[in-house]
Amino acid sequence: MRVAIAGAGAVGRSIAGELLENGHEVLLVDKNPKSISVERVPRAEWLLADACEITALDEAALQRCNVVIAATGDDKVNLVVSLLAKTEYGVPRVVARVNNPKNEWLFNEAWGVDVAVSTPRLMSALVEEAVSVGDLVRLMRFSQGDANLVEFTLSADADVVGTRVSDVEWPEDTALVTIIREGRVLVPSGSDTLEGGDELLFVATAERESALESLLAGEKGAEQGAGTDA
Repeated sequence: MRVAIAGAGAVGRSIAGELLENGHEVLLVDKNPKSISVERVPRAEWLLADACEITALDEAALQRCNVVIAATGDDKVNLVVSLLAKTEYGVPRVVARVNNPKNEWLFNEAWGVDVAVSTPRLMSALVEEAVSVGDLVRLMRFSQGDANLVEFTLSADADVVGTRVSDVEWPEDTALVTIIREGRVLVPSGSDTLEGGDELLFVATAERESALESLLAGEKGAEQGAGTDA
């Protein structure tokens, strides 16, 4: 897979290193000569150019890329790169970095963005995830279909604990994609039984998040307790 990354700062170089380790072709594009540090990522291709200019993107042969990542520290630049990559070069997958969470609403399909990654939001979500059991945490937003990557850690008393995945009546427009259990990553099957402490990752539409959280947060004995108080 060929990937072009706009922005060769610390974020762009880190992404490039990971992709190269996984066997992909990577091109780093940056207009700042000080950011062109070939020795830091020697296996990547490098281009000193303004990624907001068509001539630069022509030179980068963006039409040959499977993925473009707009990873600069400027949201305006990331939006322009995303729009050009999608509309002018038909890049199948465009991922954009959101620096200011207030601008997150702009990073959608209209601007050519398939996946928007807000570093501040992701960091705060990971902090919440580390301390929260029984709360739905949004990790990432996908522009297509208004879908989000969300996480929920099951409490030991959750209603669904002990229930097979196939027997849970999941809300519409939600998909359980991963179960993280005791440090292992499990691809869920219908026969898997949910356990207390499981970290569940879902792709779900925003309008279904509340129903999903209610389903997973429901605790055994809660209704009986309410009836006794009455």
